[in-house]
Amino acid sequence: MSGHSKWANIKHKKGAADARRGKIFTKLIKEITMAAREGGGDATTNPRLRTAIIDAKAENMPKDNIERAIKKGTGELEGVSYEESTYEGYGPGGVAILIDSLTDNKNRAVSEIRHAFSKHGGNMGESGCVAWMFHKKGYMVVAKGAISEDALMELALEAGAEDVRDDGDNFEVITEPDNFEAVKTAIEAKSIALAMSEVTMLPQNITPVEGETAQKLVRMLDALEDLDDVQKVYTNADLPDDFEQE
Repeated sequence: MSGHSKWANIKHKKGAADARRGKIFTKLIKEITMAAREGGGDATTNPRLRTAIIDAKAENMPKDNIERAIKKGTGELEGVSYEESTYEGYGPGGVAILIDSLTDNKNRAVSEIRHAFSKHGGNMGESGCVAWMFHKKGYMVVAKGAISEDALMELALEAGAEDVRDDGDNFEVITEPDNFEAVKTAIEAKSIALAMSEVTMLPQNITPVEGETAQKLVRMLDALEDLDDVQKVYTNADLPDDFEQE
């Protein structure tokens, strides 16, 4: 569990690269469209859409793009019909990998995901093989210099957080998904910057990996994240503090 923010921070740095911005926008638009299709186009009554819009704004997506994606989801504009699926498997070092997919061609998605696993030394598993290791939670990272642990604990728990944990350089704030926005708003209202905030799948146990195994794993995760049909990739890997991708 303690290793999650290390991996989250690595993902955050990699994901912020300009070269990936177009791909990030595509994934965000698909999520907004799907959220609007399932729960309607009003973000005040659709928590999934509200979260998707927050994520899109965090990546500086233009308002027009967001509105078009919502209209495609509600049917006001013609759009593609997407299907949601979850895939599971094991990566180098035996780490658990969980994948959220949103695709208009399930056969293509399965084939490309399976290929990425096999090419990088992993293997796809049966449904349920690793999902039990992950719980859906709201997750926030606060740098230690921003606030004391006691003050953060009081603030977060009063707003509805489940737990506040010390992870070395950072504090982790854990919430139930339904309480995520309330806790996030309470923290930001105190002008405390969040290094990361998302509703994610948190691993309940972690698997340490290092050296060449860690390099192979990150190459595999990169390959999976680069697939157009993949929305999110989760892992229970615990990478070394000094890990640098080669």
